Amino acid sequence: MPPTTEDQIQRRSAIRELLSQGPAATQASLVSALQGRGFVATQSSVSRDLREIGAIKTTQGYELPASSGGGDEHVSSVRDLLRTTTPAGPHLLVLHTAVGAAQRVGLALDRCAWPGIAGTIAGDDTVFIATDSAAAQKNLMKRIERAARS
Repeated sequence: MPPTTEDQIQRRSAIRELLSQGPAATQASLVSALQGRGFVATQSSVSRDLREIGAIKTTQGYELPASSGGGDEHVSSVRDLLRTTTPAGPHLLVLHTAVGAAQRVGLALDRCAWPGIAGTIAGDDTVFIATDSAAAQKNLMKRIERAARS
């Protein structure tokens, strides 16, 4: 029998609690932890739950985004993946990342909700960041560099 909405709510609450204790290295480790608590969980259900609760995958594993700091923690969580930031025209930044990390970095930028970001496009190791203005581009570049150092 498929899980009920209440089962999903309780499982997602348990995932939040587990992630509040620290990152989960893999989805399989979350499945095991949930099953140990008596929940029905599979990799695919945990994957959906992680997406639904807004968890992000960092170099340490799956984590909940922090709720304070104006979004800096999102970018700080992927700082080890950042390589270079280069302006390209007045409204575009090109951010190079570790190979295969651009989508994680792009997602972190999307979730940080910093002013001035109009949108991101992520490839394999490059993220294009469209900005609202030339001033926003300069501010954003400084903010990314500051978050990468913290």
